Amino acid sequence: MSKLQTPFRYDFVGSFLRPEKLKKARRQFDEGAIDYAALKVVEDECILELAAKIKALGYHVITDGEFRRATWHLDFMWGFDGVGHVPTKTGLPFHGEAAMVDDTYIIGKINLSKEHPFVDHFRFVKALEDENTVAKQTMPAPAQMLAQFTMPFNREHTEKVYASDEELADDIVAVYGKVIDQLYAAGCRNIQLDDCTWGMFADKIGHILYGTTREGLIEVQKSHKDINNRVIANAPKDMIINTLAIEGKPEDLVINTHVCRGNFHSTYASEGAYDSVADILFGEEHVNAYFLEFDDERSGGFAPLAKVSGEKKVVLGLITTKSPVLEDKQVVISRIHEAAKYVPLDRLYLSPQCGFASCEIGNKLTEEEQWAKMRLVKEVAEEVWGR
Repeated sequence: MSKLQTPFRYDFVGSFLRPEKLKKARRQFDEGAIDYAALKVVEDECILELAAKIKALGYHVITDGEFRRATWHLDFMWGFDGVGHVPTKTGLPFHGEAAMVDDTYIIGKINLSKEHPFVDHFRFVKALEDENTVAKQTMPAPAQMLAQFTMPFNREHTEKVYASDEELADDIVAVYGKVIDQLYAAGCRNIQLDDCTWGMFADKIGHILYGTTREGLIEVQKSHKDINNRVIANAPKDMIINTLAIEGKPEDLVINTHVCRGNFHSTYASEGAYDSVADILFGEEHVNAYFLEFDDERSGGFAPLAKVSGEKKVVLGLITTKSPVLEDKQVVISRIHEAAKYVPLDRLYLSPQCGFASCEIGNKLTEEEQWAKMRLVKEVAEEVWGR
């Protein structure tokens, strides 16, 4: 078993553009032209090819590119009892385009009565590890699942099953504990919790997204403290759940988080600097490292990184996946040294700002442009930190 731990000086978030043959097979499966076994053959082949390309570039972490998923987060939720989904008619609002992902909602008590599908997905990637690479498993943060079922668009469904958000939170914590146990037993030692909730909290219309006022949003965050004040005082519910789900984790299990503002077909869902969430997110969340978006003005400056507590690490997402244009290497290097004013250089790392295909549709760049971005990340990292 590989004992390598994420993050690495040059790293990546997790998803990659789906090859055309995979998209074709997925369409054929959806249309009933092929069965799942035939689809899986194509998925396996594409994942093997992806891992080989990642290794050839010299990266030390591998994923399945999220090739077995339609979306970065909802497929994970569909793996639990009590979660239903149907094709959407409206989609989720992104800037300039709606994300046409399945409407996902509660139909019963959330539980995990069998092995989660992601565990077997992980085993396939785990088998590809070698002395230079380690597999990591990405999944939506517990906070993301809480938001999915407590925001206004899903409240009606949730309240038919759960009498309170606290009751829902308890079940989310319980099923995440089961998944993490299953992944650990399968040999997983690197987990990444992908989380858009902080992007929503930081957005100037965050209060609207949560169906409250600006003042009310502050009260919502305060009320979130009581889910489990054994772990964190004065914290939003989202962050308490994240911490509860990883409480008692084994010493050799690394759990990082990726904070996102939405990534669909090169568009975004929210914007806003980290200032308003830094105290809780950077000061209180009990993760090993933060993968953070810093690829444009929507993310603000680096000053909030001064709130990163302890010896936690920061992976700077300075290379955008939303555009094929390659960043100027010297500009990126200068930005890394600017960030080092707030977090020591030896606790900084580099990656693209997000995945290349958080949903099947992917961002607006070609596979070759995707790999050019990956090469750039490595080249910059080696200039800054050495080979």
